[in-house]
Amino acid sequence: MNALQVHDLGRMDYAQALERQRQWHSDVIAQREAKGPMHLLLLEHDPAVITVSRRPDAAKHVLASSEQLRTKGVQLVETDRGGDVTWHGPGQLVAYPILDLHRLDLRIHAYMRFLEQVVLDTLQNLGVHGLRDQHATGVWVGNGTAERKICAMGVRVSRWVTLHGLALNVCPDLEQFSLIVPCGLEGRAVTSLAQELGDSASLMEDAKRQLALHFTQAVECRLKQTGR
Repeated sequence: MNALQVHDLGRMDYAQALERQRQWHSDVIAQREAKGPMHLLLLEHDPAVITVSRRPDAAKHVLASSEQLRTKGVQLVETDRGGDVTWHGPGQLVAYPILDLHRLDLRIHAYMRFLEQVVLDTLQNLGVHGLRDQHATGVWVGNGTAERKICAMGVRVSRWVTLHGLALNVCPDLEQFSLIVPCGLEGRAVTSLAQELGDSASLMEDAKRQLALHFTQAVECRLKQTGR
């Protein structure tokens, strides 16, 4: 059995996806001593949803009114992950890794860098040069004042097993990001693979395949290093 099992869940409501995460999270903890499989959930949220963390003032970064959100069919939910405010919807590839950080010998800061590297490797294979920003978690493209965020991240760790994860903009409606201050970062632009590369009918499937590949390789590499 592979150490990491990848689950392509297609399009899914946020609440249903959260319940799936919690189920697999419990399974990973229950099978920890037996070194059972870890999991990677890949999906697009449909209907679109804005998630707001419990960080003080995070709710202020939702710019749209309740009526505007209803008109656009966008849900608004509080989340227990880290980070600030994010938008998720069709065209955005969401990855929820359910990983045992003890087995991978990672702590929170190192885990965030681990996620960033997986995305950077994925983008490289898709023909986009990604960047880190030392002042803001996530992955960016461009340079200097022209940097544009292409991947947002926010996680939760319970009993050293992860929940939530990352959101890679593949081909979403970027106008939706005007409903919020993405990640609470004023004046920072948002982009997508489609915007950087041009539209492609296979872009989402390519992104899923590459992200799954690099997650699998990264997990296997860590397990070889730790011997766990």
